[in-house]
Amino acid sequence: MAQLKITYLGHASFRFESEQGTVSYFDPWLDDNPTATLSRDQVDRADIVLATHGHADHIGDSFEICKRTSAAFVGDYELCEVATAVGVTEESLRPLNPGGSTTIRDVEITMTQAHHSQSLSDHVLPHPLPEGVLYHTGGATAGFVMAYESGVTVYDAGDTCLFSDMQLISQMYGPQVAILPVGGKFTMGVREGARAASLVRADIVIPCHYGEAVGQPANIADLTRQVEILCPGTAVVPLRTDQSVVYTASSYVVSG
Repeated sequence: MAQLKITYLGHASFRFESEQGTVSYFDPWLDDNPTATLSRDQVDRADIVLATHGHADHIGDSFEICKRTSAAFVGDYELCEVATAVGVTEESLRPLNPGGSTTIRDVEITMTQAHHSQSLSDHVLPHPLPEGVLYHTGGATAGFVMAYESGVTVYDAGDTCLFSDMQLISQMYGPQVAILPVGGKFTMGVREGARAASLVRADIVIPCHYGEAVGQPANIADLTRQVEILCPGTAVVPLRTDQSVVYTASSYVVSG
């Protein structure tokens, strides 16, 4: 049966491992993350690194992981320009903008829109800037759809507010797993997250980007209650740091 293992690394960071063994890190903010236990130096293997935007809690350790592991980097054009400037090889880059797709190993990755502020955290820039490198204040803020050859599809909305085209993303790509931010300060909150779940209608929703440690408390019990009302076919699956969920052909098992 088709399987995908999803491990929560803290805040909005995830690790995906497909049944074919492809390992992807999504918005890997590890060092300096008060909710993470894994450090970037402990990442000894990665095939893909995806970054939704340039804020420190999302671009995080993406470039360093790519340099350590030779992973492919998937991000917007501007982030790929910066990646080159900090030493990520050009062969590793897979630049996209919303609507674009790329296939790496057994997964097709499509960048989707998200609605969020745009800037680039200066910790990822070389200092001083090399000659010819343009400082980009921002690029696209994005979500990603990851469609695996096994038939499992994940939609991670990235940092965003609620928007009605989430329903179109659902209709286009049919994700069985949705990862949604619910912190309610820099992204949508519980009320909006529940409505987003009703638009996407995945089998499971994993909430992220919330918690006291990052100053964004969220009532996940209330999220679960609202989702049960709005889309009873969707289960809310909150994860603790380093906890995994294995999604298997319309079912799931939480471990750890």
